Amino acid sequence: MLQCRFHNHFHNYPSPIMKKAAAPKSFEEALKRLETLTQAMQSSEMPLEEALAAYQEGNELVKYCQAKLAEVEQKLQVLDAGGLKELNLDAGE
Repeated sequence: MLQCRFHNHFHNYPSPIMKKAAAPKSFEEALKRLETLTQAMQSSEMPLEEALAAYQEGNELVKYCQAKLAEVEQKLQVLDAGGLKELNLDAGE
C-alpha cells in the first residue's frame, strides 16, 4: 500500500512496483504496464525509490515496444515488396 505524504493515511491499493514485473508476453501487455506505471508516477504519492524503479522499468518497456514496432514495420515492408503503402482511411479502405 502507498501512504499519502500529505494526509498521512494509506491508500487501499498495492504499489505497482512492489514486485519485479515479469517480461511482457506481448506489445499490448507492455503498453498496459506502461500506462499503469505512468498513472502511479503521476499520482505524486509514490516514494522516490519506487519512482526510480518505475522509471527504469518503464524505460525497458519502451525499448521492448519500440523493438516490437520495428519488427512489425520490417515485416510489412517485406510484404509490400520493400515499400510501405499509404493507408487512405478517408476513401473507405
